[in-house]
Amino acid sequence: MKQSKTAQRISFIILAVVCLVWILPLIWAVFTSFKSQNEIASSGFHLLPKEWTLSNYTTLLNNSEASPVFQWFTNSLIISTTFMVLTVFVTAFAAYGFTRLEWPGRDFIFSILLGSMMFPTVINLIPNFKIISSLGWSNTFLAVIIPGVAGVYNLFLVRQFMKAIPLGLDESAMIDGANEFQIFWYIILPLIKPVLLVVALFSFTNSWNDFLWPSIVMSDVSQMPITPGLQLLQGQYQTFPGLATAGAILALLPTFLLYLVAQKYFMQSMSLQSGMK
Repeated sequence: MKQSKTAQRISFIILAVVCLVWILPLIWAVFTSFKSQNEIASSGFHLLPKEWTLSNYTTLLNNSEASPVFQWFTNSLIISTTFMVLTVFVTAFAAYGFTRLEWPGRDFIFSILLGSMMFPTVINLIPNFKIISSLGWSNTFLAVIIPGVAGVYNLFLVRQFMKAIPLGLDESAMIDGANEFQIFWYIILPLIKPVLLVVALFSFTNSWNDFLWPSIVMSDVSQMPITPGLQLLQGQYQTFPGLATAGAILALLPTFLLYLVAQKYFMQSMSLQSGMK
């Protein structure tokens, strides 16, 4: 019993230290965004602002010509939402084809797709850039939406979830005269909502936080999402950390609010139970 309590205390201390390491920079950034430039430049470390001010946010939002933060925010919202919806539908249809339909080479092709996960994603940057350029999609939303829609990890996740649903449901529906699309739409799709929610949350977050690929295909400042825009802010306001941190906090808000709203459903979905009674 004593060993068990000691292990719990040690585990708690380790987890507390890890959480502190992760959250302390975020807390510092939040408080710094409410400090004036004079206070930031003053000597000494003060976590809490001596005088709270919104000047960093107002200056950042009013300077729309040099740093159109609101436009970047809107671009990211459009890109991430569209990416999330397309990813959910493409993944659901593809998983149905790899799970419920019989066709030659199905398992072999899926094995090849799984094998592609072993390679680092950076090796696709040059081929994807060549394809995007040849299609004339550079500096458009399509350039940052289409390439990542068919993610293999999402396909694997939904396929494994769908395999737990009995095939007898499909056979019963066929006897009643349902076609493949009706089986997918009215029977399978409602049962896989939990895992599709996981895919939706991951897709939105990954698209919103993506920095490398948008930085490569986006050179038009007005078309940029928020993440490469933050890089421009860092260059413009490198001597004004309050403005840079204010931009970072604005970029963080959507994913933070999404987590607050969906955390209950997200934790339930991560159990990956099909919900069959």
